[in-house]
Amino acid sequence: MAHVLVVTLNPALDLSIRLARLEPGAVNRTQSSHLAAAGKGLNVAQVLVSLGHRVTLSGFLGADNDTAFIQACQRDGIEDASLRLPGETRINAKLAEDDGRVTDINGPGIEVSEAALAELTADLVARCDIAAPAAVVITGSLPPGVTPQALATLIETLKTSGAPVWIDTSGPALAAALAVVPDAAKPNEQELADWAGEPLTDAAAQLAAARRLHAAGVEESILSLGAEGVLWVSRRGEWQARPPRVEVRNTVGAGDTLLAAMLHGVIESLEPQEALRQATALAAEAVRHVGVGNPHASDFQQLLQQTSVGRCGEARQEGT
Repeated sequence: MAHVLVVTLNPALDLSIRLARLEPGAVNRTQSSHLAAAGKGLNVAQVLVSLGHRVTLSGFLGADNDTAFIQACQRDGIEDASLRLPGETRINAKLAEDDGRVTDINGPGIEVSEAALAELTADLVARCDIAAPAAVVITGSLPPGVTPQALATLIETLKTSGAPVWIDTSGPALAAALAVVPDAAKPNEQELADWAGEPLTDAAAQLAAARRLHAAGVEESILSLGAEGVLWVSRRGEWQARPPRVEVRNTVGAGDTLLAAMLHGVIESLEPQEALRQATALAAEAVRHVGVGNPHASDFQQLLQQTSVGRCGEARQEGT
């Protein structure tokens, strides 16, 4: 069992509201509502724990409303090492209507001072020095006060600890992160296109961009293509996977599941086909329901068999 340090700088509480139909400007009656700890970091941590790893979750939390995170970490066996700041963790509202339309209203996050970021950085470095983790994962958006350049500096600092640094973010934060060459990154098609400076109009262009990212020094270049699968370029070769066909109910958490499962495969030194197959199948399992992928699902072995994996240009169906 490996130890992984997961850092989420801008966590959130998700307020999920279901109602028949949203009427702007009017009083709306809800059918149900639920408030829960959420965010990409917590998602990644939950998947890693389910795969047998020991996880420390760090980052920033508002001291005034951290109860849901404390409970989630206790429930899932995650070490809570987040720095508490004065104020409240942001709340993201998700309004789901009966016709399937979902409206997201996301808060910006709690303000982070330079002193708070320096304190967090020092704590992360100390943790890496005391007991080097198998990897450090930095995931999610940036809160107010943390600039893309500050994120890049954090990545560079953590890289000096010797632990591999995996990142999953977007926009200017991703551009800044890739500029300092993390060990692994998981952009989607649009994010990789933005980095490459050109649209990825076909499979050849996608592979070429992933190769460029790998050649730039990102050892594990993982391109997430949603329903089209995953492209992985690393020293292990160039691999692609096609997920099984499943009924899609909720895609939130699928990307986090993919990242965590790919990290698991690398940490455990699985054969590349096996690592990519497991990660792709687990991400497919995740979209069938709310939450992250469950490797203990009763039909997970069937999903594995239905996942096509092969070298780029040679994806094949195994187990059938």
